[in-house]
Amino acid sequence: METIDFDRITLTPGMRVLDVGCGEGRHVHAAALENVREVVGVDIGRENLTAAREDYDEYIAPETDVPVTFAAGDALRLPFEDGAFDVVCCTEVLEHIPDYESALDELRRVCKPGGTLAVSVPREGPERICWALSEEYHQVEGGHVRIFDRDELRAAIERRGFRRIDDHFAHALHVPYWWLKCLWWDRDRRGEAPLPLRAYDRFLEWDVLESPRPVRLLERALDPLLGKSVVYYFELEGPA
Repeated sequence: METIDFDRITLTPGMRVLDVGCGEGRHVHAAALENVREVVGVDIGRENLTAAREDYDEYIAPETDVPVTFAAGDALRLPFEDGAFDVVCCTEVLEHIPDYESALDELRRVCKPGGTLAVSVPREGPERICWALSEEYHQVEGGHVRIFDRDELRAAIERRGFRRIDDHFAHALHVPYWWLKCLWWDRDRRGEAPLPLRAYDRFLEWDVLESPRPVRLLERALDPLLGKSVVYYFELEGPA
């Protein structure tokens, strides 16, 4: 399930792509199937990196010659030189970081002038309902520490020399799942999820695996109204 739409980014064979907070590698895998020079995924969780590498080796490596590296690292101290990457992605990460402004500084530092930054965070409206339904949702270890106002986030990124080139919403069909999960948070944690939550979870798994066109079209229609994530694309101003 990808949040960044690589069709909205101009990718060329000489580009290096970085995914900060890559998790289990969904965007690294997607970028590796594009016509780029190299893809790097960084995450603070070693288990995530292991899963990302295993999935890459099994499903992606047979389909591409693009070199892929997975590395342990902190978004506040990225282990790369200034301007090392043409495309920098950071999806559903900043809401977990208390000092997100310092993380933005690092994203800007490693992005090449003229390069692209793609960032997503949970959308304010659906996220506020999750917080209202369950305190535990945002109080678990490593959970969400803030709700972003999307205009405030955009302004914070633009202050660092970026210019917005595109934006959209994503994952509308995941919003009801998270509302149900928050509503029955304690029961779900005890392994006693009610039937509606279990049924919706199975529906989402089916959707991810099969990607049926009618469901994709439905979600695309619902995204502007109900999309769970807001996705921004920026260009770092300056000579390429």
